[in-house]
Amino acid sequence: MRKVRANLLKLLGLAAILALVATGCGGGGGTSGKVDLSDAEITVGSKEFTEQLVLGQIAIQALENAGATVNDQTRLAGSVAARQALESGDIDMYWEYTGTGWITYLKHTKPINDSQKQYEAVAKEDLEKNDIKWLPPAPANNTYAIAVRKEAYDKLGVKKLSDFGQLINENPEEATLCVGTEFSTRDDGLPGLEKAYGYQFPRNNLVKIDEGLIYQATDKGDKCNFGEVFATDGRIEGLGLEVIEDDKSFFPIYNPSLNVRKQVIEENPQIEKIFAPISEKLDTDTLQKLNAQVDVEGRLPEDVAEQWLSDNGFI
Repeated sequence: MRKVRANLLKLLGLAAILALVATGCGGGGGTSGKVDLSDAEITVGSKEFTEQLVLGQIAIQALENAGATVNDQTRLAGSVAARQALESGDIDMYWEYTGTGWITYLKHTKPINDSQKQYEAVAKEDLEKNDIKWLPPAPANNTYAIAVRKEAYDKLGVKKLSDFGQLINENPEEATLCVGTEFSTRDDGLPGLEKAYGYQFPRNNLVKIDEGLIYQATDKGDKCNFGEVFATDGRIEGLGLEVIEDDKSFFPIYNPSLNVRKQVIEENPQIEKIFAPISEKLDTDTLQKLNAQVDVEGRLPEDVAEQWLSDNGFI
């Protein structure tokens, strides 16, 4: 009887060891480790600015952790290039913003000032018209904003975007604004802002530079007193810039959502299971900190993404 019991215990021990080995040989830890995408080959894109590079790496590493073969096509030159790549099938997914989808791609002129309703509207229409699936969005709102260095904020008195009207009329040489090329032409950028607030910046006061350079230029104040920024950019806090209040709530809500071609999500429906909990944790404060690790601390986007995914148990 003792021999039978001993043999049984040995078998149970062997079973436990095999179970541990099987767990270790799976598709990795974390949420995506519970999903098997070993038969999938997926191309991930992104735009070229910091937050997009971090989000692109989050997507790449989460998919690789689930066993997928992933092609890295991040660093595309702007929104139009990224969207065209998705529509043509050159990429299978990238993170886009609800406000951008609604206004820039679907050509609506008025944003919906409710985060959930904006998401539902853009997701429904884009799927019906363009076979693009918007996964549940992150709570972060990477809206456009206008920022100024603290000294100019106190000196020039532009606390609200409405205040620019008085500055342009009374002291136009101080109303200098650094903008990116894309912002200068978008309906949800400078043209729409000027229309909504009823003023126009002197055209020789507009300094068009790469968006990544705007933060330092605004902080120095030699090229421009004011600059176009993204609300989740870590350099706002890192450089001590002041964000001017959008008192007419002109700028739309820009919640990031992973956009996936319909065919890809139909073939790999478990993709949504991977990214739902990831998106849920990406609030504004989190993205500001992730962006700051790249732009202020000088870390690589892939390293920042890997650490965040690991720290949160996703890989």
